[in-house]
Amino acid sequence: MTLLASACPAIGTLGAAFYFRPETLARGRELGLDGYRFYFLGRGGVLGDVEPPVVASAFGYFEPGMVAKMWTSAATAVPPREAARAYLGCAHDLGRRTLAGAGDLSPFCRAAQVVAGAADVAGLALFAGLVAEPLPLDPPAQAMQLLAVLRELRGSAHLLAVRAVGLSPRVAHYLRRPDDYALFGWRGDPPPAGEAERAQLADADRLTDRLVAPAFDVLDAAGRAALLDGLDRIALLVTESPGNGARAE
Repeated sequence: MTLLASACPAIGTLGAAFYFRPETLARGRELGLDGYRFYFLGRGGVLGDVEPPVVASAFGYFEPGMVAKMWTSAATAVPPREAARAYLGCAHDLGRRTLAGAGDLSPFCRAAQVVAGAADVAGLALFAGLVAEPLPLDPPAQAMQLLAVLRELRGSAHLLAVRAVGLSPRVAHYLRRPDDYALFGWRGDPPPAGEAERAQLADADRLTDRLVAPAFDVLDAAGRAALLDGLDRIALLVTESPGNGARAE
């Protein structure tokens, strides 16, 4: 699991780096959407024009009533697929703004595409929707889209793993990010989250690794090196650029 331990935390951070940047928020306002509505409709729009419970099932960690409110109000302003492509365009723009000094990202992009192509989409709704989107041709934009794709791979697999071990996504979210409990729409007292639930979450983390490992295992030594090297170079530029505001799962 050495490759996963090295790559997945960076993928999780970088794949969400465009979510709440000032430029992304500005693009949302152009479409008539505030930041949170652009997040829900933009990230979930790859699912198509679906009902709120479908979105809630794919996002997992958010209170369903909040998802319904955000999705329904946003979808009246912008068609979901249109919003998804506008949101993904914000990832492309971030890459083009920040990665000019990253060197040749083509080897990283090739390695990331190999992983994405080897992953089984069964049960991974957000990943399945995003991986089907066409890639831009320029490596800086392509790299940021592929990071978002690989983030959805692990995120979707983790949600599946959480349910497989018998843990509520609400409890898993509280254990992982207690300070964001209300931000995700939950009200009232926190759910019971003791040692038994922490053990379940640890089991889910291990199961997540087992679910995504086959896709990463197809990389040869050169591919693994290209993936890790690209992550290091991208992280240096993206995380140090102004406005890094990713905060949602």
